[in-house]
Amino acid sequence: MQKIHRIHLSPEERFELVELINSGRIVAAKKVIKAQALLLADESDDGPAYTDAKIIEATGMKPATLVRLRQRVCEVGPLQALERKAQTSPSRRKIIDGEVEAQLTQLACSAAPDGRNKWSLRLIAEKLVELEIVDSISHETVRGGMKKKTSNRG
Repeated sequence: MQKIHRIHLSPEERFELVELINSGRIVAAKKVIKAQALLLADESDDGPAYTDAKIIEATGMKPATLVRLRQRVCEVGPLQALERKAQTSPSRRKIIDGEVEAQLTQLACSAAPDGRNKWSLRLIAEKLVELEIVDSISHETVRGGMKKKTSNRG
């Protein structure tokens, strides 16, 4: 398989990668393995320029991971490629936004339903769905939304 993204490290980058590996500090194992792979893949004058098969054998990386690492090095540089990529969008959309949070606080500060001394988290969750403020919500999400606020009921 022909390499699309070739890695050429400067002496400073090589030094930083070697320091990361040999620092003795607690570093994430994936970061160390990626640093080792970059050092082995280095095609500059000081680098060994191992083939992908040898790098995979030496580090235990999956082939697709090595391809993505090479691509990321070409995009952002070798030291930034070791870091996790920030999410461009959140995994889940937030159920409690500003408007829902305001209605949640208003509901929690209102009088409790008949036969109850105070609102429970489950009652609030049920009422939010009943009032069609949200489609569905768990009592734990309500707890998290209420925990953010330090409301004063008196």
